[in-house]
Amino acid sequence: MEDGRRAHVTVIGWMCTTLCLVSYTAAFSHGASLSACTDMMPRHLRAQLHSPNNNYVTVHTNMSFYFPGDKVPVTVRSTRDFMGFLLQARKVSNDEIAGMFIFIPPGSKLLTCFEDGDTVTHSDKSLKRNLSFVWKAPAQPIGDIKFFISVVQSYFVYWAKIESAIVAQRGQN
Repeated sequence: MEDGRRAHVTVIGWMCTTLCLVSYTAAFSHGASLSACTDMMPRHLRAQLHSPNNNYVTVHTNMSFYFPGDKVPVTVRSTRDFMGFLLQARKVSNDEIAGMFIFIPPGSKLLTCFEDGDTVTHSDKSLKRNLSFVWKAPAQPIGDIKFFISVVQSYFVYWAKIESAIVAQRGQN
């Protein structure tokens, strides 16, 4: 009787652990969590960070400068498929997230890390390669910015904070 009860408790414990892990991993298939806002690191169990220098993803814009309130197109290009991402614009001066995204592609969604729409993440785990966004600069001056993207190739492989060239701020509109 005691062995039967112990086996029953063990099976229930295993089932609860499995359900918790499945729900934990399923949450990331619909986008990054708010816990990734600051350091842009996925919170996958046993995920391996790869060197940003050895990635296959580029993030860039066709603008080398912007004015406050400008809309800046941002393009992410990849030579390989990836499933997840987290994209932000950050001030060069203090690494704070800045501005908001006003256009995002299918398979992505806005995330509010500090202000509405300041971050974009994936909304599903469909394979992605080339993505286009539009970022809107705040109306007040914030200084030079860079765009940063973290990319998840698979649940276990990712690159964090791949950066664009600096986009310099010019005077008021």
